[in-house]
Amino acid sequence: MATSEERLRILKMVEQKQISAADGAKLLAALQAGANESAPQPARARWLRVRVTDRASGRNKVNVTIPIGLLDVGLKMGARLPAEMTGMDLSAIHAAIKQGIQGKIVEVDDEDDDEHVEVFVE
Repeated sequence: MATSEERLRILKMVEQKQISAADGAKLLAALQAGANESAPQPARARWLRVRVTDRASGRNKVNVTIPIGLLDVGLKMGARLPAEMTGMDLSAIHAAIKQGIQGKIVEVDDEDDDEHVEVFVE
């Protein structure tokens, strides 16, 4: 990240007319661009994990991990289900994953089947 000292030095050069305001703006933009390039990029999610647990016993019924690369295929299949069956906005979940969200993204209690469903992005 461009330090305040570097920015201040450029502004002082403009103030003392050592460089033009336009040149100073270019230098400040270059400092900012360099700071953006050197900033560490967040780790990309690689896995989507779905876990279904029996609420009465606490035992896992389903524990599936799939590569994020297959996410589009899975969401296309899920999109064919009526919205009432899924109970969630699949396009919003897809958008959140594409933006880099990680961790638990869905948690649902299924009263009918006495199950607890969790979806994680890791």
